[in-house]
Amino acid sequence: MLVKQFEPQVPRTQLCQWLDLPRSVSYYQPRLGKPGAKPSQLTLKQDGTLVPNEQVVTRIREWLDEEFNAYGYEYTTHELKSEYVINKKKVYRLMSEAMLLMGKVIRPTGKREFVQFRRIKASRPLEYLCWDIKYVWVAGERRNYYLLSVLDVYTRKILDWILQPHIRQMDLINLLRRVNGTHELKGISLRNDNGSQFIAHRVRQFLKNSEVKQEFTHVATPEENSYIEAFHSILEQIVMQRHEFDSYYEAKETLRRFFNHYNYARRHRSLDFITPQEKWEKAVVCDSTVLENLSN
Repeated sequence: MLVKQFEPQVPRTQLCQWLDLPRSVSYYQPRLGKPGAKPSQLTLKQDGTLVPNEQVVTRIREWLDEEFNAYGYEYTTHELKSEYVINKKKVYRLMSEAMLLMGKVIRPTGKREFVQFRRIKASRPLEYLCWDIKYVWVAGERRNYYLLSVLDVYTRKILDWILQPHIRQMDLINLLRRVNGTHELKGISLRNDNGSQFIAHRVRQFLKNSEVKQEFTHVATPEENSYIEAFHSILEQIVMQRHEFDSYYEAKETLRRFFNHYNYARRHRSLDFITPQEKWEKAVVCDSTVLENLSN
């Protein structure tokens, strides 16, 4: 700084002697940005092709979006090595830039609409739905599977469900598409917690395009999604605590029988001791009668 300031008046050599500064150092020009070579923007795959780093980040997000897949960069590196030629230093950099490292908050894009009223007051079927994910322990395989159920609040009927080793964003979307095939989703309100699958951009965009109003419960308030939590309590008492599954297929078949029993045979105190299916049919008959009277 001083050399540049006085160089027009005093020779550079003289200035360096006064400042006790080697002449070579006086020519140093700071560079903008980080020092060293710029990091590569491509990643080599095991098949020899090069792909953009953005594709690797997308793959990391997909893996971490799986329920309870909370892993750091070292575990993630081992997962990626089956597909990419990559080291943990690069994985750390990519995860750090994308805010995916453990301990860092992952903020979903877009504003979430949180529930305004803790208790849902539904007046008809397909007005309010709620859904959530529950562990299902399979002792014979010594691992958990994940159960996702969609419940109609007014009738307490389970409209659809899936049991899988992992539940990803597309699994939620495909489940909703099945529900939409039998019951139109347009205009329905859907309540869920803040799990990674539910806040995923693709899921939220699908619901928005389907004209479904998605509501998020506040953090650490399971009572705001009490209907699906109550169902999980029933499921725990009747199925989980009384059965030890040897395989995934046994668990799935047992749950299939239970859902059929729950919808068509189990009476609910909150429904005046009738079944969810009976409540559903009564509501449908009532709606048909009202429409018939209006047409006349």
